[in-house]
Amino acid sequence: MPVLESSATVLILWAVTGYGLGSVPFGLVVTRAFGLGNLRQIGSGNIGTTNVLRTGSKAAAALTLLLDGGKGAAAVLLARFLAAEDAAQMAGLMAFLGHCFPVWLGFKGGKGVATFLGLLLALAWPVGIACCLTWLTAAAASRISSMGALVSALAAPVWAFGLGYQPVIALAVLLAVIVLVRHSANIARLRAGTEPRIGQK
Repeated sequence: MPVLESSATVLILWAVTGYGLGSVPFGLVVTRAFGLGNLRQIGSGNIGTTNVLRTGSKAAAALTLLLDGGKGAAAVLLARFLAAEDAAQMAGLMAFLGHCFPVWLGFKGGKGVATFLGLLLALAWPVGIACCLTWLTAAAASRISSMGALVSALAAPVWAFGLGYQPVIALAVLLAVIVLVRHSANIARLRAGTEPRIGQK
């Protein structure tokens, strides 16, 4: 994987662009479009796919997953096509942060799992696929979405190293740390045995 350098101005430009893409709250948009009400007043109030699923609409949840993952991938691919590899990493990171901390929602966004997976698929697709499979395996085994997210995030740097994508390791570590922090309440519930299972409201 070539590692090309961009100027500070270019990196700032793609940081802003990535954040803008990532901060679009597709969970809110989709639930409103489907006539499912205000997602902030449903379940956990989170804007991500898991909470959209609590509305009872699998179609809305699937569309939210696709769009939230897609905005991370779009940020990476646009920056890679128009700039360089370091700009792609910057855009992906900022899209992730935009989802987690969108300015439009008072910096109270989602937990970033779909965007995390989407940007990894675009940045280093073998690592992204490995993380998606890790999420599916852990979530299916535990029937707990957050367990899949946590295991997948922790595995990301390991997969990046094992699959030979050394330039992605540092970003994968940073993303994993943020995912863990965003899931601190879930971790507490997992330890207490009170974390809801998939499909449970």
